[in-house]
Amino acid sequence: MSAAPPIPVLFDLDGTLVDTIPFILAAVRHAFAGYPTCPTDAEWIAGIGTPLRAQIASFAHRPEDEQPLFDRYREYWRAHHDEETRCFPGAREVVEELARRGHPIAIVTAKAEQGAYRTLGHTALLPFVKTVVGADSCARAKPHPEPVLLAVSRLGEDPARALLVGDSRHDVAAAKAAGARAAAALWGACTREELAAAGADHFLRDVREVPALVAAL
Repeated sequence: MSAAPPIPVLFDLDGTLVDTIPFILAAVRHAFAGYPTCPTDAEWIAGIGTPLRAQIASFAHRPEDEQPLFDRYREYWRAHHDEETRCFPGAREVVEELARRGHPIAIVTAKAEQGAYRTLGHTALLPFVKTVVGADSCARAKPHPEPVLLAVSRLGEDPARALLVGDSRHDVAAAKAAGARAAAALWGACTREELAAAGADHFLRDVREVPALVAAL
């Protein structure tokens, strides 16, 4: 009997492979500076893993405020991206190792595709990634399963064989709804309790634990 092919591994981006949560929160504070209210860090973190426009809309007092807030966030993000975006220690090496072992790698992120590609290029992760599914890649975003199913389909794989590694409850919920396994990245935005409640199958304390988990599946 021949050995099964290497399983597909899907990664969230912010808070999972790249250490950008402080950068994201700084962009939020810039966007809402001078606005009547600004979401707290905890309030914003609760929505990480969902598209930026949807998050901003949930805190805007009026629909006409949404675009200016979005533009101010993006202004800060574009100006400070390269200086504030870096991989978590060991993340690039992990992705490289998995790709070298033959595991198809996908990114499933709440970023727009253009922003995801900028981050992947800046952090030198892009050469190891076969496909990127962003917030604008399909009609529905995480926690809906569509982004996960699209990524798996692009890889020519079965979601039941796939593992998604993510730091938000939306990542976990999307993976489980798609029929994939979910590994909770405890170094990111959410607590173990939140990720357990979302249905995580595995819990990892460090990104460098990913290859051992993948080898065991």
